[in-house]
Amino acid sequence: MPRILISDGMADEAIRELEGFGHEVVEKHYSQDELLTGVLNNYDAIVVRSATKLNEKVLSTIDVDNGIKFIGRAGVGVDNIDIKEATKKKIIVCNTPQSSTQSVVELTIGHLISSTRHIVKGDRKLRENIWAKKELRGTELAGKNLGLIGFGRIAQGVSKVASAIGMRVHCFDPFLNKEIANANNCIIHTNVDDVFKNCTHISIHCNLNEHTYHLVNEERINMMPVYGNDGNKCGRHIVNCARGGIVDEDAIYNALKNGDLSSAALDVYEKEPLEKSKLLELEDFHGSPHIGASTIEAQNRIGNEMVVLLKDFFDGKRPHSALN
Repeated sequence: MPRILISDGMADEAIRELEGFGHEVVEKHYSQDELLTGVLNNYDAIVVRSATKLNEKVLSTIDVDNGIKFIGRAGVGVDNIDIKEATKKKIIVCNTPQSSTQSVVELTIGHLISSTRHIVKGDRKLRENIWAKKELRGTELAGKNLGLIGFGRIAQGVSKVASAIGMRVHCFDPFLNKEIANANNCIIHTNVDDVFKNCTHISIHCNLNEHTYHLVNEERINMMPVYGNDGNKCGRHIVNCARGGIVDEDAIYNALKNGDLSSAALDVYEKEPLEKSKLLELEDFHGSPHIGASTIEAQNRIGNEMVVLLKDFFDGKRPHSALN
């Protein structure tokens, strides 16, 4: 009977379905120190989210013959998994790339609107018995340029909603499908700096790697215009619901503090959970605790897709989202 370790939680219905196939499902989160003891050799497969780090040190403890043979990432990003080391150990790595798209799209749009209309700040003022109607004058998204860094499924969804609101969408992606970008009426740029130079609003949708680490830095923030196409001064706004580390948090802090950046909304951080960050001191910083995929619908889809991946794997088929 295959043993499957669910390290960071999964929808109950998906777990019951796996058990119905005759698999033994163990729900347990091991610390990083425990993972280094070779405990994963007691399982055939593991399902993780972002909390469990399957780095080179952890995967080096795997016995090729007796350890795990399948790593399932319940989500999109796999920067917490060393795919090269997994491949050496003959472990297949899969993710669930489509399951959380809509949820992240909606959170991104929510942050864009909240940042420019001071929704969070207004709530805080009300709780302090302050009626700050005049103070909280915001700006519309319509008539402004939105720059998307990366143009995968999530960015395409954001593009559709932003266009419907009345924004002009610009995009950069080194692997861009121009037909899809043109179908979304996006202005295509071949240089990432040109997106910053043309857009008052930036939203991050790329992977984290050596090329995108601290892609959003002081220099690029200062490239951004402060006036929209409609002639109204709206300031500069940045949203990141992709991966922490793409945004230089020190640069964001300094730009907010100095008034060079009007708002920054982050759902992801270089170190998670976020603790004692200077950003939390600033009113124009809008944070959420990595909840892009934290909806009932997304979690159900993730669980359902993971069941299919595991079933195919144990049936001897190649899972549809295998990454190696």
